[in-house]
Amino acid sequence: MYRKTVLDSGIRITSERVPHCRTVAVGIWVDVGSRDEHDLNNGCCHFIEHMLFKGTGKRSPQQIAIEFDMLGGASNAFTSRENTCYYATVLDNHLEALVDLLADMFLNSLFDREELLRERQVILQEISMVEDQPDDLIHDLFFAQLWGRHPLGKPVLGTREVVASMDPKKLLDHVNTYYLPGNVLISAAGSVDHDRFVELWERRLRGIRRDGGTGNGLVRRPPVELDQPVRRVYAKPLEQVHAVLGTYGLPQNDEDRFVLLLLNVLLGGNMSSRLFQEIRENRGLAYSIYSYVDSFVDSGMLGIYLGVDAETLNESLEVVAEQVGRLAEEAVPEQELANAREFARGGLYISAENMESRMTRNARNEFCFDRYFSYEETAAALDRVTAEDVHLLAKRLFLRPLTAAVVGPMEPHEVRWGGL
Repeated sequence: MYRKTVLDSGIRITSERVPHCRTVAVGIWVDVGSRDEHDLNNGCCHFIEHMLFKGTGKRSPQQIAIEFDMLGGASNAFTSRENTCYYATVLDNHLEALVDLLADMFLNSLFDREELLRERQVILQEISMVEDQPDDLIHDLFFAQLWGRHPLGKPVLGTREVVASMDPKKLLDHVNTYYLPGNVLISAAGSVDHDRFVELWERRLRGIRRDGGTGNGLVRRPPVELDQPVRRVYAKPLEQVHAVLGTYGLPQNDEDRFVLLLLNVLLGGNMSSRLFQEIRENRGLAYSIYSYVDSFVDSGMLGIYLGVDAETLNESLEVVAEQVGRLAEEAVPEQELANAREFARGGLYISAENMESRMTRNARNEFCFDRYFSYEETAAALDRVTAEDVHLLAKRLFLRPLTAAVVGPMEPHEVRWGGL
């Protein structure tokens, strides 16, 4: 059973009770991410995420870590391009203790300068780790190519120069601007009684004033402008070439979002997908090859990743062009579409067994649609997708040449883009 309460302050609280479950996942979500930053504070959201674990008036950083471990569950946080989330999954008898800990971190973090200086070094190491892992770095490079100067093209972790100059005032200014009740959602799934859950939070959130915010990040976000396709090769002495190719996709609430989900499965979303079968299974060109989608409130993208030897990159690019062209030119056979639909349905219901996945799904639906979507409703939407729907969307998305980023032991003149 799903329920929702809006506190007087404007903070939304949602919960989904799952029968016969002993665990509960809780997340505090803030409708702010790296796309809400600019050149001089890129990395702020991610830095704030780290600092909320670095001490309050009641708890030291070590005490926060000890208490999370004593609860016996899993805890973490993440920053994306549009959201920041602090979450944990625990046994239901630890729910009140978890709420107390999360609320204290969220409301009373000190942003101590000495802790900030230490954490700054940690984040700089995190940036270095991404730079040393080309299969991670390539996605940031691709986003920069696709979105250009728009904030969506900025790295979530921030740039090394900006992070190195971060100070408590800059972080607190960002908190005071975006960590407002209208942008905050508290979500839970599992063994949770909604009325008690709301009461636990009301006790700890007393005194917070309504800010008058809409809770709608789109109101304050610069609109997306589609740039001309850009392709760039970053020469680097690696063992492999890593490449991402792609184009603009769909917003989160687009009526064709389920068509896109199945198009992605068909293209490179599983082991029987066209790219996986042709590039890995039939030709042995790559170990890792997949496609993926990322959607935002006002836009989105569809990308294709491959890691190959320099000698086989051009052949792999030819295969990608061929498979993308086929989807845009030919209707998908009904059995192939049925297989993709069953794969998507299986993933949907398997994820329902995980309380953290349910909590996350509900929060994102609340931010995007302001309502709950049942699993049955989503499955029915998948059933309505036809082969013609997939064909028309593929024609629409692949009308533009693909944007691309390549990193590895190759020079620009060595890459043949072919029909891409």
